[in-house]
Amino acid sequence: MAWVYLAVAGVFEIAWAIGLKYTEGFSRLWPSLATLAAMGVSLWCLAQALRQIPIGTGYAVWTGIGAAGTAILGIVLLGESASPARLLCIGLIVAGVLGLKLVSA
Repeated sequence: MAWVYLAVAGVFEIAWAIGLKYTEGFSRLWPSLATLAAMGVSLWCLAQALRQIPIGTGYAVWTGIGAAGTAILGIVLLGESASPARLLCIGLIVAGVLGLKLVSA
């Protein structure tokens, strides 16, 4: 169950990171409230996951999911660069997250 919590925490990390773009510096009420709610859910799920997963592994996987997911959504939703070098780097993050999952209990 800890890995499920960690995956959900990662998804909500992506949500709040993308949400920051739409808050316009926390000047828009509804996007700001949604972003803050996503932050809260993400941190709560991360805390639950870290009850069983080592902190180094859990934090690295959480930030990896957030970084890769946010970069991918930046490409898809915001028209950011999808250069081969950038895609390779995102792939390396994904490989690192999967590697940590495979070698962790």
